[in-house]
Amino acid sequence: MATIHNTQPIPQDINPAQAVQILKKGNFRFVNNLKVNRDLLEQVNDTKDGQWPFAAILSCMDSRTSAELIFDLGLGDIFSIRIAGNVVSEGILGSLEYATAVVGSRLIVVLGHTGCGAIKGACDNVQMGNITTVLDKIQSSVRNENTITENRTSSNGAFVDAVAKLNVENSINKIMEQSSIIKQLVEEGKVGIVGAMYNVSTGKVSFFDNHLVPAAVNEDEAANIA
Repeated sequence: MATIHNTQPIPQDINPAQAVQILKKGNFRFVNNLKVNRDLLEQVNDTKDGQWPFAAILSCMDSRTSAELIFDLGLGDIFSIRIAGNVVSEGILGSLEYATAVVGSRLIVVLGHTGCGAIKGACDNVQMGNITTVLDKIQSSVRNENTITENRTSSNGAFVDAVAKLNVENSINKIMEQSSIIKQLVEEGKVGIVGAMYNVSTGKVSFFDNHLVPAAVNEDEAANIA
């Protein structure tokens, strides 16, 4: 496997748009079977006294969607918050507020993925124990998906993925509506928030266009980030 030597840590003064660029470049390396050559034990030592994750990624608990891997990141680079269906709850909001307002992460990413089991369960209106509470948070996205009118079940992959994308957007809206702390940080340009979808067949992450990321990154600056 090809490697790229990592000699510089991610700078702490990056802006939200630069944080997006870091993730895009990392996913490019992942998709192209490249990786940064990191000394993980050295990173353990470097982070033993503290951390500064540049982004917080809310993703699904699916075993195929580890954010550190698909964005080619190391120890201490991000907060990885994982829950079935990347839904939003009080605990998730508190974790994101801690990441941004306390630790200083510059970016929130809500990351959905294709073929999501939680989305499939919501599409089929599965009722089972505590899973029901999680799937209930996805039901509005199932109802609001209006581009597919036939076979609106888990057997229709196109419908499942369309709902998954709406669910990402819904989670972003809930974060902005239910957290005055994050809303203020975004409005002040200190933090960006963006949706994305991971394709489990190709490994590629596609970022949404309608995101809230201030300060468009300069191409020359981007070239020197990650």
